[in-house]
Amino acid sequence: MPAVSDDSKAVTSVSGPAVPVRGNDIDTDQIVPARFLKEVTFDNMGEYAFYDVRRDDDGTLNDHPFNRYTNASILVVNQNFGCGSSREHAPQALMRWGIDGLIGESFAEIFAGNCQALGLPTATVDHETVEWIMEQVEADPALELTIDVEAETVTVGDETVNVTINDSQREALLQGIWDTTALMKSYMDEVRQTANEVPYLNDFADC
Repeated sequence: MPAVSDDSKAVTSVSGPAVPVRGNDIDTDQIVPARFLKEVTFDNMGEYAFYDVRRDDDGTLNDHPFNRYTNASILVVNQNFGCGSSREHAPQALMRWGIDGLIGESFAEIFAGNCQALGLPTATVDHETVEWIMEQVEADPALELTIDVEAETVTVGDETVNVTINDSQREALLQGIWDTTALMKSYMDEVRQTANEVPYLNDFADC
């Protein structure tokens, strides 16, 4: 679960068991198939996370990690995760399935930005370290991991390794300004004042 301060939305760390999903260039269409984008809200997106790859041709659940590591809150991946179309439904599906943070070799830029907008840290580290983390999780699915956003570390059991979190993402998470919609709402008085001063929003009353 993410550690959030009482007086803000600051995300300082994320802890919990992990799920390793191996493979480079896993795109957003694999994360959530396009046919589910017609949903009016994101409420059911968690049900659609990796929907097709979790099933065989006859619809039965297979041995995909999301079918086996059902209590996981941290996703561990390889290179270029979240590539493809820029659909925000992909991180929404992961978050609503139960993911609070991600560790990987690299993430598609827009996907990482969409994760940031949900308060989900995307920590990056080299291939060897990712493989080591995956092996530790596979050996002990109950093993707890911690992503420390401020320290830029990941703790795996008793071992701690250094990771990288994009500077702007790290700042937004630590300062609690990752939720841009909530941030805008907190400045509604200023927004209304500015709107009142814009002629085309007031029928050019003062022109």
